[in-house]
Amino acid sequence: MAGPTGHGRSLGAALSSLLRSQVTPRHRLSTYTAKHWHAQLSQLTATHRGYQALADAGLHVTTKTLINWLSDPEYNIRRSYRDLIHTAYENAAVVPADPIPDRFKNGQFEISGLVKTGDDERERGNRRAAPLRIDGSRGYWDAIEELWLAGELTDDDFEDHFIDDIIVADIGEGTDGWEFPGAVYAVELR
Repeated sequence: MAGPTGHGRSLGAALSSLLRSQVTPRHRLSTYTAKHWHAQLSQLTATHRGYQALADAGLHVTTKTLINWLSDPEYNIRRSYRDLIHTAYENAAVVPADPIPDRFKNGQFEISGLVKTGDDERERGNRRAAPLRIDGSRGYWDAIEELWLAGELTDDDFEDHFIDDIIVADIGEGTDGWEFPGAVYAVELR
């Protein structure tokens, strides 16, 4: 029985595709597009999540003050308050990434595509050569997870850390390091 599979033009892209099929990445809500402080405040005060974001940003004003601000878009408020409203708005607009689940980190990865270590370069995952099998439970996922949660995990970073922290931890350095110079990869999670 085949497991979830990610595809990409690099190992990192295939890994990213696989991870994104399993959990939600950090992203910005498309409904948060307001630029002016008044529009931002109006949107924030329409939801409990918005009020929480205002409180978390440190905006502590009376209900009367909020009503005054909301009733007049030209109301002159201090720059420090506009900055707090903007900070709250940006914080509410961003949905944090789901953590990488244990079933992913402890999974068995089957990599199909061009794999090179030293002089050994071959296409894996076809009739002539089995996929490269990697045990994720032996790896060190901290750097990958930190970048993922921050929304900064690029395909290149994912590939580099996967090689250094997961593949090397499982099967060693290889003859002369691991390279994935191909143009098409598939990574199956079992």
